[in-house]
Amino acid sequence: MTAYLTAIALVAQRVSAASNVHAAYIGLDVHKASISVAIAEAGRQAPEFRGEIPNEPQAIDKLVRQLSQRFDGQPLLFSYEAGPCGYGVYHQIQASGHDCEVVAPTLIPQRAGDRIKTDRRDAKMLARLSRSGELTPVWVPTPEQEAIRDLTRAREDMKAAELRARQRLNAFLLRHSKIYPGKSKWIPAHFRWLETVRFDTPVQQVVLQEYVDNVKDAQRRVAGLEKQMRAVLPNWSLAPVVEAVQAMRGVSLITAMTVLAELGDISRFDSPRQLMAYLGLVPSEHSSGGSRRQGGITKTGNGHVRRVLVEAAWSYRFPARKTRIIEQRAEKTSPTVQAIAWEAQKRLCGRYRRLAATGKAKQQVTTAVAREMAGFLWAIACEAMGKPHGSRATA
Repeated sequence: MTAYLTAIALVAQRVSAASNVHAAYIGLDVHKASISVAIAEAGRQAPEFRGEIPNEPQAIDKLVRQLSQRFDGQPLLFSYEAGPCGYGVYHQIQASGHDCEVVAPTLIPQRAGDRIKTDRRDAKMLARLSRSGELTPVWVPTPEQEAIRDLTRAREDMKAAELRARQRLNAFLLRHSKIYPGKSKWIPAHFRWLETVRFDTPVQQVVLQEYVDNVKDAQRRVAGLEKQMRAVLPNWSLAPVVEAVQAMRGVSLITAMTVLAELGDISRFDSPRQLMAYLGLVPSEHSSGGSRRQGGITKTGNGHVRRVLVEAAWSYRFPARKTRIIEQRAEKTSPTVQAIAWEAQKRLCGRYRRLAATGKAKQQVTTAVAREMAGFLWAIACEAMGKPHGSRATA
């Protein structure tokens, strides 16, 4: 009973503290064409549904002005769920002088018995939960950061299209028993062999050429976007961090730019463990009483970063050594960053061997290495940004 009363008191203190910061909490249920608006004033009154407005800059400006007049210019907090509509509403409200937060939809508390969902209810729920401090905001990229992220994601999409084009061509050739005798595909020798492939009917010859042209077009798009990534890197505010993290084994320009385009300044995380949990690389857990059960990784957070880290972690299956390519990338960084990268390589290569020797699946071993790899990336980013970090990146 005492613990229950203590919990109630803590919640009341949090609500009271939050109420002293903002005069009102505005819940926005944002859609492509409309925005539903609800208002929860400081205190314990039920949220008020204000109605719908068009999802247009003029309508949003009018709403902000009216609410500012209603609450005598006191600070307001607007909240809406992260979704396909992006961050335009966030930037517009922030520019008006009020606070705005974009919240994680998967972390919004839900009532188990609630079976009715409407825009009106969603807006009122956001306003109420924002007032009680139970919403979890996501990190919002700057316009510059969002532009780089769009570029890296476009390259990722084009790479996926290239892989699909290759698979279709391989399937077509296999159906007709046309097997390439060489070892490596998609190199000049492979394309020269494709020029010698002949079919009995002219139609199939046309089909082959279309498949080949599709692969080449996809390769050109990928190469063009990678060239654009190299061109914009020098003017990016995080360019020094991109160069620094490339000192690590398995982290090329594409991997480094993808990680930092998705996460921004990763030194903003308080610890490497927080970064690992954010990326969904920590084990899931279901414990109760004296029992403790752990399962696979949670796979929450940013899947783009998790994918490239797992891909990079495969390079640690080989013995630790400083290759020519790694040395060339490391020469552009400080001695401290080079020392962290070499410590990471020794530790992660050894960890891969030890886990593999226990009989664990290679995918599990690589995921475990990727988890610790995130910690070393955090340490290098802190060093590049001039922020303090611990002696062990995995602590």
